[in-house]
Parts: sequence; structure tokens; C-alpha cells
Amino acid sequence: MASCWSEYEGCVLDVDGEMSHLRAIASAYAGWGGQLWVAEDGGRLVATVGLVPGASPDEAELRMLYVHRRWRKRGLGARLVELVETEAASRGAREVFLWSDTRFEEAHRLYERLVYARAAETRELHDLSGTVEYGYRKHLQRVGLQPDAENATPTG
Repeated sequence: MASCWSEYEGCVLDVDGEMSHLRAIASAYAGWGGQLWVAEDGGRLVATVGLVPGASPDEAELRMLYVHRRWRKRGLGARLVELVETEAASRGAREVFLWSDTRFEEAHRLYERLVYARAAETRELHDLSGTVEYGYRKHLQRVGLQPDAENATPTG
């Protein structure tokens, strides 16, 4: 994560002050009722992504998608997002949402390519990095249904 954050001027990874969950990340995600995935290359961490339940059973939040620079543009980020979407759907979620730092333009292109819609609102974290984030949402399709099939009127 530190290598990803260091690519952006002003991004500060303050593990002890702002992201203490990173000291025991598996326990943190378990405590939140979530799940975390990592990708490794020869024992070296190259990517992460997490899922936590949303405010309602219909939604899940994608968190911490970080892919090391050398591993980008190979489909790894998309595969990790797919893992989150599959797990979210298996938990009954109909929507995945996420927040992404406005500086992470490469990530925004990935989300938009994967049919995540950027929301109009932003949020400020008031952290050491001065983070402002865009919100993104994606409606999940239920297995076996066409995109609008659950709202369709039967014919015949």
C-alpha cells in the first residue's frame, strides 16, 4: 500500500494514527464481518482488496483495492473487483459501493470500465493527506436474470 500511496503527491500513509487496522488487518476485516484478499508474487504482496457489509443487507462496500504499479494493466485489479462482487452477491447484496481518492485517476478508469457509476457527491476525510473521495456504485445482476428482468412485466 505504501508504494501505491507514494505515487501521489501529498498522500500520507499514517498507519498508527489513521489506519491502525493495518496492524492486524485479518482480524479487523473479520471483526467487521468482511473479507480481505491479497495477491502475491513469490511471497511478496502485490495487490489487496477487501469487502465489508454495507449499512443494509442489500449493499456491500469494496475497500482497499491497491495494485502495485508493476502489476497494473494485467487484469489483476479487475479480477480482485470480481472477487468482491461475487462475494457480495453470495451474501445477498444487490449493490457494491466504494470511495476512491480523487487523485487515483487510474483506479477511476478501472471502476468506470467495470460499470461503476461515479456519484455526484464527494466526501472529505479531514486526514493528513487532505483526502477528498469520489463515491462509486454498481448494481449487481442476479444470476440467471437479464439486467432488467426482475422489473419486467410478463408477456404472453
